[in-house]
Amino acid sequence: MASALVSTLALALTATGCGGGASPAGTEVVPATAAPPDRVEPLSTAPRPRLPVTVASADGTRVVVSSADRIVPLTGSLSEIVFTLGLGKHVVARDITATFEQATALPVVTRGHDVSAESVLSLKPTVVLADTATGPAEAVAQIRDAGIPLVVVGPAKGLDDVGRRIDTVAAALGVPSSGTELKQRTEQRIAAVREDIPAGPASAAGGGDAARKPRVAFLYLRGTAAVYLLGGAESGASSLLEAAGAVDAGKESGLTKDFTPLTSEALAKAAPDALLVMSKGLASVGGVDGLVRIPGVAQTPAGADRRVVSIEDGVLLNYGPRTDEVLRSLVEQLYGNGGDQK
Repeated sequence: MASALVSTLALALTATGCGGGASPAGTEVVPATAAPPDRVEPLSTAPRPRLPVTVASADGTRVVVSSADRIVPLTGSLSEIVFTLGLGKHVVARDITATFEQATALPVVTRGHDVSAESVLSLKPTVVLADTATGPAEAVAQIRDAGIPLVVVGPAKGLDDVGRRIDTVAAALGVPSSGTELKQRTEQRIAAVREDIPAGPASAAGGGDAARKPRVAFLYLRGTAAVYLLGGAESGASSLLEAAGAVDAGKESGLTKDFTPLTSEALAKAAPDALLVMSKGLASVGGVDGLVRIPGVAQTPAGADRRVVSIEDGVLLNYGPRTDEVLRSLVEQLYGNGGDQK
C-alpha cells in the first residue's frame, strides 16, 4: 500500500512540474530539479551476483533470473534498494519517482505504476522489478511474453517490511549476502534513531503532561488541483509516526482506509498537534501560510501553533534503505524547533 501510494501521490505532484523529451529509444528523460543533495549510500562492499536463481514473485509465479546486467526497477523505492545494494551501474531505466541524484539521468519508463512495455523492451533489460500495483496487466504480460524475467515485489506497509523488501530484491539479483548486509545496516540505523526519541515527549498542546504523545495528522496536498486529503490507518504513515513516539491522528480518529477528504469536521475530530506533509505538497499550497488558510487547519492545535513537519516526497513512504533518514527528520522536526514554523 505505502509504496504504491507514494509513487502515485508523488507522480501527481511531479507530473505538473516536469517535462521531458523522447529519447532515441522511445523513452522519456525527465530532468531533475536542483535541490538539497538527494543521494543514496551504496554499500562499501561490491556486490557479486551469483546467477541464475529462481525466485518467487509476489503475483504467484516462479521467475528464473539469469543476468543482472541490465536492471529495470519500475518504482522509485525499488530503484533505491537496487542502487544501495551497489548495482546502480546496471540500472538502465527508472520510475518518475526515483528522484535521487544517481538515478535522475536515466530514462523514465513508468509513471504512477503505469508502465510503458515498449519503452522497457527497447532498453533490452535482463531483469525487471515491479510492484504489486504495477500495471496495466497487459503491459506486464507483454514484458513477460517477450521472455524478460519480471519479479513482482510485495508492497511496503510499514517499518516491518523494510528488511523483507531488501531481501526480496537482493535474492532476485543474486546478491543475498549484500541484501543481508544492507538489511542489517538499515535496521541498525533505524534502531539508533528510535533510541534518540525523547522519553515521554510532550505535545505542542500538552501543557505540563509530559506523558502525552503528540498527535500527528498526515495530509496529502495538491494545491494546483485543489486536492486536500487526510490520511487514515492505511495511508502508509502510521508505522513511521508510531515509531517516532507519536499518534497517527487520522487513524486514532477512526479513519480505517487510506485517505478521506480534508474537512473542518475531520480535522476537528483528529485534533492534531502537528501536521506531516510531503514537501512538494506543502509548496503547492503556498507553504505554511497557505496551509493554515485551508478551511479547518487554523482551528487545530497544529494550525494554531503552525507546527508542520515536511519530508521529501521521494522518500517519505518508501520503507527502504533511507527510512532511518526519514524517521530522524520526522523526530527532529516533531520534537525540535524544526516543526515550529512561525
